[in-house]
Amino acid sequence: MPRPDLARRGLAEGLAAFALVFAGCGAIVANEVYGGQLGSVGVALAFGLVIMVMVYATGHLSGAHINPAVTLAFTLSRHFPLREALTYIAAQCAGAIAAALALLAIWPDRPADLGATSPSVGVGSALAYEAVLSAFLMFVIMAVATDTRAVGAAAAIAIGGTIGLDALVGGPVTGASMNPARSLGPALAAWEWRDFWIYLVGPIVGTALGGLAYQLVRGEQPGGGPDEPIPGPG
Repeated sequence: MPRPDLARRGLAEGLAAFALVFAGCGAIVANEVYGGQLGSVGVALAFGLVIMVMVYATGHLSGAHINPAVTLAFTLSRHFPLREALTYIAAQCAGAIAAALALLAIWPDRPADLGATSPSVGVGSALAYEAVLSAFLMFVIMAVATDTRAVGAAAAIAIGGTIGLDALVGGPVTGASMNPARSLGPALAAWEWRDFWIYLVGPIVGTALGGLAYQLVRGEQPGGGPDEPIPGPG
């Protein structure tokens, strides 16, 4: 079955990013409004689950990057064409912004800054956290997206589980964004830009390193040829 054209794949990316921000950041808002009923574990679970279901729903269409840093890492590792990366990134950011604006319309008093990410530690520590968590994520994504030895049907569970684990570990520290679009939407809607650059630099550097680490561990494939460019987990 042929893949959808670029416009449709971009739409799939935008819708998945919308779901990520609306569900994940919506969980943060609900946790704040309703006295912490979800707790940090519940918020982490919300992020992990929404990524899992979106990978299942859109992985076969667009590759389910849902993250500009992941798209850039795939492009740098020559698993995704540069000519399509800008469309993906624009769609991801647009979807995240639309979701944050929807949350703003529902919660005009902006509880929990609509899920905007800001560090609870120093800038250097926060940057390290975002980079390392993003590297973990990209390592797993590269495994399930580019290696035929990995079990394809489990991609959504593996990636969603990694998101949930990273959110448990880093949520109280930095918000565990790992995703520039996820941070951009709430920052714009709540107009909360404190240390926003961390959520651009950390995930981009981390995903690049995570992708490189998997390629080093993986080694050369049978036949010795380069990998075929593929879109991502799906």
